[in-house]
Amino acid sequence: MTEVLRRGRASLAFSFFAQGAAFALLVTRIPAIQNRYEVSDALLPVFLAAVPILAGVGSVSTEQLVKRIPPSRVLRWSQPVVLLALLGVGAGRGMAELGVALAVFGLAVGALDASMNMLGVSLQRSYGRSIMLSFHAVYSLGGIVGASLAWVGAHWHLALWVSYLPVVAVLLPAAMVGSRWYVDGGTDGGKAEDGKAAVAESGGGGTGVVFKVLLPLCLVMTFAYIGDSTVSNWSAKYLQDVLGSSEQLATVPYNVYMVTTLLGRAIGDFGVRRFGAAAVVRLGALVAAAGFAVVAVAPGAWVGMLGFTLVGLGLCVLVPQTFAAAGRLFPGASDAAIARLNIFNYVGFLIGSPLVGALGDAWTYRGAMVVPMVLVLVTLVYARSFAAQPDRYGGGHERPRTADVGRGSNGL
Repeated sequence: MTEVLRRGRASLAFSFFAQGAAFALLVTRIPAIQNRYEVSDALLPVFLAAVPILAGVGSVSTEQLVKRIPPSRVLRWSQPVVLLALLGVGAGRGMAELGVALAVFGLAVGALDASMNMLGVSLQRSYGRSIMLSFHAVYSLGGIVGASLAWVGAHWHLALWVSYLPVVAVLLPAAMVGSRWYVDGGTDGGKAEDGKAAVAESGGGGTGVVFKVLLPLCLVMTFAYIGDSTVSNWSAKYLQDVLGSSEQLATVPYNVYMVTTLLGRAIGDFGVRRFGAAAVVRLGALVAAAGFAVVAVAPGAWVGMLGFTLVGLGLCVLVPQTFAAAGRLFPGASDAAIARLNIFNYVGFLIGSPLVGALGDAWTYRGAMVVPMVLVLVTLVYARSFAAQPDRYGGGHERPRTADVGRGSNGL
């Protein structure tokens, strides 16, 4: 069983890596996609918004699919679809083909994100210790690799399909082979049944998902992605237009952000094991808020980059721990909880960039940076939803404490 779990963990980690690379290759080449298909500035936001909206639909659909088939099967077939859709984005000839490719990409990404995190949570339960941050660390590594390959393609003026084809040709068969070793829930020696008893005792609604209990985690997920999209979409413009950096220097903050995200997630599981998830989430929220504060008052570009670095170190722990907390709150219905929680990933992405842009235009971009700072600080109110203690069913698994679940719902 130990060897099965190790193989399952390695194969799932590769899926996270492949997804990070594919998503980075898409979002970092948006200007090239716009030029290839002659998409107007007015129409581009429609295309970009359609992807997370359809991803939300894909996540909701996955909740229904996993009632009939295991999450591993959803992941096994959604990942190749994502990679082929990425290739379709680069190889299409007209705007209609671009729309179809992006629609397929969005739907498949929703199913992929949900099923990956379902498997991650079930594996963590089987391991009996925190490993979720390691999966998201590999996702960050994939993002760095994908962004680097995108830079190479842009630097050498390669056609989009030429940039995408080698990546898809390598990742797709590797992901299909690796999918043979995915591990679904139910391989943990019957702990799922124990989990159902635990959640019923704790007031978590038996094997169902009580949205009132899940809502604090949904808000944390939304706030985290508002912060993430702020860095992704506005860090370069902020450094160049507000802090007076050069165009080359303005590209540095996002790269530094990705690296610090990788580093923070690589060591984050050790912090969770030593101090607990709630303490790590509180510290992450404080560090991220401090980073946004530094950005808002930075006198120059180098101080601004320091702020974005702190944001990366703080935000990187929130999303993986939010998925893990959903699995602890609803051990008898973790797949459904994660599918619903995953929707708020896309909600935050949709809200974040337009919100900061509108505030920056109407007020100041320095003032706009205060908004994600405040939202991240709100996470402190809900940090107790992450608290858990070892269950009494053995195996080192974690279950929510009755008092924590009650306080989480009363905190609304």
